[in-house]
Amino acid sequence: MNEILEKMPIALKRIKEKKPLTHCITNYVTVNDCANAILAIGATPIMAEDLRELESIVNISSGLVINIGTINENQEKSILKACKIANETNTPITFDPVGVGISSLRNEITLNIINNYKLAAIRGNMSEIKAIGSLIFDEKSSSGIVVDVKIEDITTKENLKVNGEIVKKIAKELKTVVIASGAIDLISDGEIIIVCENGDELMPQITGSGCMLSAITGSCVSINDSLEGSVLACLLMTLSGEYAKFFISKLALGTGTFRSILIDYLSKINSEDIKLKSKIYKL
Repeated sequence: MNEILEKMPIALKRIKEKKPLTHCITNYVTVNDCANAILAIGATPIMAEDLRELESIVNISSGLVINIGTINENQEKSILKACKIANETNTPITFDPVGVGISSLRNEITLNIINNYKLAAIRGNMSEIKAIGSLIFDEKSSSGIVVDVKIEDITTKENLKVNGEIVKKIAKELKTVVIASGAIDLISDGEIIIVCENGDELMPQITGSGCMLSAITGSCVSINDSLEGSVLACLLMTLSGEYAKFFISKLALGTGTFRSILIDYLSKINSEDIKLKSKIYKL
């Protein structure tokens, strides 16, 4: 794992220096948090989805982030056009398939994106990643039947290897990097599986922690290798969560402050923090 960690300072420095413009077509619930998270790590956000300017925006962007959390018909058109332009311009795409598995619409849009466009990374919780697996490997699920989202999907020490192999299989099939985030993050490029055990249990208790991770992943993979960028994004987010939990515990504060302090720490994380605090290893 040392070889991955050794590359993190360079990857982070590259973001701070180049400030990659990260184009997000995301959901309106967390758009402000995503923009602030991107700014916090040193990149530059732009939240644009009007069809009339998409070509101009994608052409000047370093990376594209797609999030279907509050999908609607007009946004779907913008997403598909942006993905097409991004592939034509070799702009890395990060896809967050929010809620895939809970409706036929989300299943159909997800299948359209993963089947027709080259993606640099897919980031979802384990239930969403398993739903994608069902869609691409099981004909019944891909025909629109809702995939169950179960509590037991959460990655633990007991199911770590099983979930890791699922993530690896999907990454290999789709030729992309897959991040299954949660209490334990799993990251795979289809060849290796990386486990990240940083983070805190409060992170899923605020709206937007997953969306923020997808947004900063988009920035990290826009100018770095997709696997290294994905690992960096997970470390930045989870270490910030740990620091934020420590801060609010000392002052007996709650989840609202946790969210703000998490973004604060995203702007403060440095290479030394990553080197000393990271809990990552190959499975």
